[in-house]
This record gives sequence, structure tokens and C-alpha cells, in this order.
Amino acid sequence: MNAILRAEGVDLFYGTHRAVNGVDFSLKRGEVAAIMGSSGSGKSSLLYCLAGVLPPTCGTLTFDGLRLSSLNDDELSTLRRERFGFVFQYGELLPELTVEENAALPLRLAGQRKAPAHAAAGEVLGRLGMTELLQRRTSQLSGGQSQRVAVARALVHRPDVVFADEPTGALDSVNASAVLEEFLRLARDQGTAVVIVTHDASVAEHADSRYTMTDGILK
Repeated sequence: MNAILRAEGVDLFYGTHRAVNGVDFSLKRGEVAAIMGSSGSGKSSLLYCLAGVLPPTCGTLTFDGLRLSSLNDDELSTLRRERFGFVFQYGELLPELTVEENAALPLRLAGQRKAPAHAAAGEVLGRLGMTELLQRRTSQLSGGQSQRVAVARALVHRPDVVFADEPTGALDSVNASAVLEEFLRLARDQGTAVVIVTHDASVAEHADSRYTMTDGILK
């Protein structure tokens, strides 16, 4: 099966510091890949390069046959909004919105009307055990609940790839396991590919392929 996402010879410099060093990486549709490494190893920098957030200093990034360097800012924004999903370590939810509104946000930003967007969000949230909390403000949620909303938001528009940056790092072990299992189950059901950055070997065990990053080098 052809790769949907590919990096070839990718470098990323912050000034004179080489955070990503000559990385080659490929991801197939439906594949879950884990990138492990200690703090400062460059794994989050690589994740944001792969997601088109940080342009690499050199090298080539290709998504579904498109070279990301050929896209302008508006085209990149549309790509990230419509075909990528993101799960961050601390959820990064909007506190002024309800659970349902947060999860529906990608669909609303893409122009979908409120009723179908909220219906889709409610379906995904229901599969994550959040049906009773749809109208609650996210400021009233526990850490595990907040991360479930973040997972729903990342998956509600059925993206091709989800990028997860330490998605369970802020959770206790029980919540971390529950959130991760449901996240990956939903992703696999939809055929979504997932790139997880983590320092936790127990998280990486759930992946189809595992990589280690040290001083910007991916192995």
C-alpha cells in the first residue's frame, strides 16, 4: 500500500540548532505509528513538520501526492482543517464553548451547518462515553473527560491523519489507558492514520510501527 504521508531528508533548524536531522518517514492509510524520545529529542518538532505547521529547513514532505512546499498558506490551512486532526497533551479546548461545541468545531469551521455538525459531534462523543456531558462547559471537566473531547474533535471530520502530541501525558495511568484505547479504536474504525509522539513505552505498544528519536535523528 502506498504511503499517504512521506518525509524525505527532512531537516529543521532553530537558528543554529538542528532539531530534526535528515529524517525519512512514511505512513500508510490506517497505520498507527509511535515516535518515542526524551524531552528535547526533536520528536514534537518533527510532528509539527509532518503536519505542515512548521516548514522544514530542507527536505521534502508529501501528503497524498501533494508536496506541502507547493501549497500556499491558505491551501495549507485548508488541508490541516479538512484532512488532518490534532490531539494535544493538554486538550487545548475552548473554555467558553460546551463539550458538543468544541467537538463540532472542525465541521463548523469547514462551513457545515450547526445541526448536522452537532449531530456528528454527538455521535463521536457518545462512542467516547460523553453523552451525558454534551452541554457542559469544558472548564467543568476532569482531565480524562477533557482529553476525550479533544479526541472527538480530532476525529469528528473523519480526517486522513491524526497527529497526537503526548496525548496521554497529562493523565493518570487509568485514564491514559482508557482514552488511548478509545482513540485508537475510533481511528481504526474510520481508517484514519495516526502519528503519536510519546515518551511512554506503554503508549507506543499500541502502535503498528515504532520509532525512536535521539538528537533529531529518527530510527
